[in-house]
Amino acid sequence: MKLVTKIGIAVALFGLLAAFVLPSKINKEKMGNIVTFETNYGVIKIKLYDETPLHRDNFLKLVKEHYYDSLLFHRVIENFMIQAGDPNSKGAAAGAQLGFGGPGYTIPAEFNPKFIHKKGALAAARLGGPQNPNKESSGSQFYIVVGQQVPADQLDAMAQNKAQQAKAEYIQNQLYKPENKALLNELIQLQQTDRNTFMQKYQAFAETCKDALDAIQTVSYTKEQKTIYSTIGGTPHLDMDYTVFGEVVEGLDVVDKIAKVKTDRANRPEQDVMIIKAVIE
Repeated sequence: MKLVTKIGIAVALFGLLAAFVLPSKINKEKMGNIVTFETNYGVIKIKLYDETPLHRDNFLKLVKEHYYDSLLFHRVIENFMIQAGDPNSKGAAAGAQLGFGGPGYTIPAEFNPKFIHKKGALAAARLGGPQNPNKESSGSQFYIVVGQQVPADQLDAMAQNKAQQAKAEYIQNQLYKPENKALLNELIQLQQTDRNTFMQKYQAFAETCKDALDAIQTVSYTKEQKTIYSTIGGTPHLDMDYTVFGEVVEGLDVVDKIAKVKTDRANRPEQDVMIIKAVIE
């Protein structure tokens, strides 16, 4: 989740690495919804949500194929998350740059306001920015939330900011469409030379998107969700931006241990943290 800098007419986003197109078929065999990761730090058990069937079925398919066996938690940020699922991490040399691998397809987003980025949430990594306007998930990379406590009175303001961010993102994605290339180039130039004209033209374009902007689904927290964030903690700024499709039901202490390991500048653990094997319960 690396910070991506935009041209200044939208907001900063977290980009998570993904791949290309959805496979033509996904294994629909009914399987159990508990996955166990045996790691060199202990066991983590994860429950997958039925309400996110595309992510659930794909994850179970990969586990059944032993895709995650011997992969690393290649990106670890204390008080934020631990990330795995890059096939290039298997047997990776020390210092090798990781986080760009995947199975060659993406999964359509399955946002659900019921499922927030509370501590222990399982969510799909993805590519950020205008190259992924639909926020499709990586076919294999995922992260487990660590996060930290967020006071309830901060969540409403955060939700308001996220609504503004979502609208700015939508406008930006429209500007990056080929038919708007000339306007985008003009705005980039005006941003440096004539701020007033830049704002006028940008606002005029935003007005043409009004109906779509009004229809954007925004974050609104229930009392229970606010309590979860203020007591258990999490990363609410990622809600409705990345698909949450499961949660840790056993082994949060293992997640905490992994989150505290020493890492290099790229947030890769200096000593490998490995998923020895993943199995379906």
